[in-house]
Amino acid sequence: MAVSVRTFPLRRFLVPRPQPTRSQGAPSPRLPLSSAPAPCRHKNQEDNHSYYVSRLYGPSEPRSRELWVDVAEANRSQVKIHTILSNTHRQASRVVLSFDFAFYGHLLRQITIATGGFIFMGDVIHRMLTATQYVAPLMANFNPGYSDDSTVVYFDNGTVFVVQWDHVYLQGWEDRGSFTFQAALHRDGRIVFGYKEIPMSVPEISSSQHPVKTGLSDAFMILNPSPDVPESRRRSIFEYHRIELDPSKITSMSAVEFTPLPTCLQHRSCDACMSSDLSFNCSWCHVLQRCSSGFDRYRQEWMDYGCAQEAEGRTCEDFQDEYHNSASPDTSFSPYDGDLTTTSSSLFIDSLTTEDDTKLNPYAGGDGLQNNLSPKTKGTPVHLGTIVGIVLAVLLVAAIILAGIYINGHPTSNAALFFIERRPHHWPAMKFRSHPDHSTYAEVEPSGHEKEGFMEAEQC
Repeated sequence: MAVSVRTFPLRRFLVPRPQPTRSQGAPSPRLPLSSAPAPCRHKNQEDNHSYYVSRLYGPSEPRSRELWVDVAEANRSQVKIHTILSNTHRQASRVVLSFDFAFYGHLLRQITIATGGFIFMGDVIHRMLTATQYVAPLMANFNPGYSDDSTVVYFDNGTVFVVQWDHVYLQGWEDRGSFTFQAALHRDGRIVFGYKEIPMSVPEISSSQHPVKTGLSDAFMILNPSPDVPESRRRSIFEYHRIELDPSKITSMSAVEFTPLPTCLQHRSCDACMSSDLSFNCSWCHVLQRCSSGFDRYRQEWMDYGCAQEAEGRTCEDFQDEYHNSASPDTSFSPYDGDLTTTSSSLFIDSLTTEDDTKLNPYAGGDGLQNNLSPKTKGTPVHLGTIVGIVLAVLLVAAIILAGIYINGHPTSNAALFFIERRPHHWPAMKFRSHPDHSTYAEVEPSGHEKEGFMEAEQC
């Protein structure tokens, strides 16, 4: 199954690559960091990006040191050195947070740490991790395996989750010195980039072998019919917002703080949604019981349930009248009523099931067939039923073996991505084929390959 990544043109839904705009409506003007207004107290540079407000603090600002999380002084039991990431190049590993982190209004519990100086925030691992859905303090072609002193460390105390790339070197640019920087995800939704050692100017870093980015990005995934195989569906990733920092401002002992702004997703009722004074065009979807602008990670559901059409010309009173009319005692139970309270994440995952996924479980629905059997059929001799059961078991084992062989040979197929989304942490990790035109990453298994460690950091 192919995965394509697209960005919207300037006059459509999303932000152009050069500068972020609002996710809908008229573009929001964005001042470069060099010309943004500065508060009087710290002279830091501030910019509004619709979803976040960023504040850049220079090396001489006390706030830049306050924002740096000293991992060396943290509780040793909460600091982990990822031994695989610390000894490899272009690898990524899933990590579970101890708290729900709000990223563009979406609550996340799992993230993916990459050796290339960024965190992938998406649900589905694919070969183009560097394209969208990232938190990148300094995305570049880092190779922690070059030196024994290079480590990828993370720290979680329940209030903040910190990833630190410590003394890492650029592939092919090792003579320029080592980099030390970190990304901190705070429980209140703030994101902080801290830079301790930046030995060279960031604009000088080559992007020929790996993208060079500093900032945030989020995207949504939708399913479209594949032109090559009509019965299958193709995943397309659309980047709806991006924040790009000025790389020339990234220096040693500088810091950037992103403070989240309210989004439509925070509203839990129709009245709060429709009366919202946010810059987004918030609409209420009564079927999903969700407030949204239509441009977030739940867009697939928003389209599948016709939320955009449902909200046109409707008021909260209209929805309440419909609810009271449908809640009369004579109303029969609808088989979809139970699905209306399902969480957004589970609904989104279920919608990704394709025909290929169904083929992996050819005996699904067997109970329903058995219930329709006549009493005469259920009275079949026991030995015949035993034979049938053995035959079915053999066929099931053969199907599982064939499915495993197929998934290993086609790691980017529908079936492979289906199991990746649902796999427990102890499942073998899927490695993706390299592609000459993209920065590919292989996912490594975090369980059993980590050890608790303590990193001795130099004093600032």
